[in-house]
Amino acid sequence: MQNQEHLLQEIEGIDDYWGPTFRAIYDQDDDSRKFIDTLDNRIKQYDKEIERMCNFYYQGFIDSIRELQQVENQASKLKKQVVQLNSNVQTIVAEVTTAGEELVKARQVENNIQMAINSLSLCLPALSSYSKLQKQMADKRYYPALKTLEQLEQLYLPQVSHYKFFRQMIEKIPKLRENIKESSMSDLNCFLETIRKFSSKVGEAAMKHSVEQQNFDFGLTKLKKKKDSPEDNSDDEDSLSAQDLIDFSPVYRCLHICTVLSSRDTFDAYYRQQRREQALLTLHPPNNMHESIASYCYYLQCIVGFFVVEDHVLNTGNGLLTRPYLEDLWKMASDKIVSIMRTNTAYCTDANLLLKIKDLIMVFCLTLRSYGYPVKNYMELLHEIQEHYNEILMQKWVQVFRDILYRETFCHLEVDNQEQYDNVVRTFPYQDDQLESSTFPRKFPFSSMVPSVYDQVKQFIFACLKFSNDLNFSEGEVDEMVQKSTKLLLSRTFSGCLSSAFHQPRLGLLQVIQIIVDTGYLEKSSKSIQQFVSEATGSTGGTVGDDAGITLGAARNDAEHHMYDKMKLKLNEFLDLEDYDWMLVEPTGQASSFVTDLINFLRVVFNALRNLTEEVSVHVCQVAFEHISKSILNLLLSDDIKQLSMGALNQLNLDVIQCELFAASEPVGKTDEPDFSQHFAPLRQLLDLLLSWDWSTYFHDYGQETSKYSHVKPTTAIIVLEKLKEADKKSVFSVLKKSERDKKKLLETVLKQLKQLAITVQQ
Repeated sequence: MQNQEHLLQEIEGIDDYWGPTFRAIYDQDDDSRKFIDTLDNRIKQYDKEIERMCNFYYQGFIDSIRELQQVENQASKLKKQVVQLNSNVQTIVAEVTTAGEELVKARQVENNIQMAINSLSLCLPALSSYSKLQKQMADKRYYPALKTLEQLEQLYLPQVSHYKFFRQMIEKIPKLRENIKESSMSDLNCFLETIRKFSSKVGEAAMKHSVEQQNFDFGLTKLKKKKDSPEDNSDDEDSLSAQDLIDFSPVYRCLHICTVLSSRDTFDAYYRQQRREQALLTLHPPNNMHESIASYCYYLQCIVGFFVVEDHVLNTGNGLLTRPYLEDLWKMASDKIVSIMRTNTAYCTDANLLLKIKDLIMVFCLTLRSYGYPVKNYMELLHEIQEHYNEILMQKWVQVFRDILYRETFCHLEVDNQEQYDNVVRTFPYQDDQLESSTFPRKFPFSSMVPSVYDQVKQFIFACLKFSNDLNFSEGEVDEMVQKSTKLLLSRTFSGCLSSAFHQPRLGLLQVIQIIVDTGYLEKSSKSIQQFVSEATGSTGGTVGDDAGITLGAARNDAEHHMYDKMKLKLNEFLDLEDYDWMLVEPTGQASSFVTDLINFLRVVFNALRNLTEEVSVHVCQVAFEHISKSILNLLLSDDIKQLSMGALNQLNLDVIQCELFAASEPVGKTDEPDFSQHFAPLRQLLDLLLSWDWSTYFHDYGQETSKYSHVKPTTAIIVLEKLKEADKKSVFSVLKKSERDKKKLLETVLKQLKQLAITVQQ
């Protein structure tokens, strides 16, 4: 019990930390409940004490409250009286104060009005001038604004120097001058931007007026503005000059302002630099300019517009530009323009577009030359474009010639009446009294290709001359150019097309021969072509035609090689028809049918060769007879033939005799060739040696130039004798005859000697 009392005292005596006390209470399990009961009793005891004390002091408290309520009522009445008194005093004081303030204000206003009148009278001129300055700047009247600013600074502002706004104005004057300068420069920049966009219209107007003044018509529809509607005012614009289309006042205004502000050099340098940069932008060509005349037209119009503007500024700018400066700028631009035009025209593959470009360049040069700009290098550019134009024409005529050659049959041109005959001789310069006196139908020695090609050559000449129109080339220069292009057209372009035509399988031997004939007539017509060019150009003196004709040597040589090849192929077709019985006992007594057909074919071919030169005709005969001789000899020596009888040799001898007789009959007329039959010499000597069995002479004369059998080689003879030997083995009764046995023995002896001779020759 004492312990619990002690714990209660600790709780009552300690206010902040009761932890140890509570721990001591709960550490004793039996006493915790008792402590709670003790605590409850203590609480009830304190409650009773509190209640007893409240009952003791309650009556005094009630009495105090009643006294306070009485004091509150009296204080409220006093407060109302004080508030009413204060309100009355405030009203009276406010009226007195208001009257005093109004009196003071009235006197101040009177003084201020007088001071304001005096000050405004003094400041009004300066302020009016400043207001005028602001309005002039707003209206972009910069030069009068400078005059007003000068008057304000020197006359009016010194009178108001003691005012605060005076310092502000004085501080603003340099800024105002700078603003005037910047504003005028801004107007100048707007002018420069506008003129760059407007250069094409200026150039268009300048080029159009130049054409009209010179009374030239270049056919440039791009220089003529189309009217979209009846109300279109294009006629009014057309009547204006290039200078009338532009307002140059921003330039003059800025020039004058910079002169007044002592910054003329800076302005001159700035203007020139800006225009030089714009020149570089103007010189940059549009994308894909080479594809249309509109792009070329716009490009050159912009350039013309730029330099027309510069020329006007030169003449009216009071020294803003100088002639040396403008000449230097034009030289730089001109070199770049020529380079750009050269590059873009090189991509052009349309001859009509090049003609339009030529006309456009002529108008360009005409316009700029009228303003004093030199245009000599553009004439050189036109020379280069003309060469490119001629190359394009040649490419175009490639297809023309190919179409002619594709349709051509390469047969003699035949006419049925006088009208057709006159059309041919009118187209192609050919005269033959014998042909003209003959009856219809008449057959020309050339094919229809010749007049067709000749007519296309004239069309090419006319196309070439289109480019020379209106150019300042001399007649001699034009004549030389056209002569050179015409020569290249035939010797290179047409020859190339002709060489390509040889590869067509439809062309036979006779057609190839006719082509060679046709090329000869075209070459003979070169003088007529050159004379036609001179007449068309008006040139009196010859140029190319005096010392150089048109040659088709490459095509003719190619045709001759094809003729030789086709000749050999055709001969092989006849030779492949041979049907020899190589074990024939007796010959038929006449030439083989394939040999007869071969000779008849050669007669037709050689008759056609009479229209060629003797050199070509002789060479064809040589090739033909050499090929026949070698082919028959190779046939005789072929490994496919294992056995050979003397009867087959005799039949072969008859065929060779027929060929020799035809070769000796002057198949192409009289020539310098003594005898074409000599080309059968190797075969003839071999047959004579085998048929005559003249081996003693062969062995005796072998190796000598005068040998009767100089073309017979031992190896060749061995091959034929081996085949004869094989044929003898098949004869059962040959061994029964003494003559046959002797012949066989002789054959073996000859073979042995030939083999020894062959070994000796090889060593």
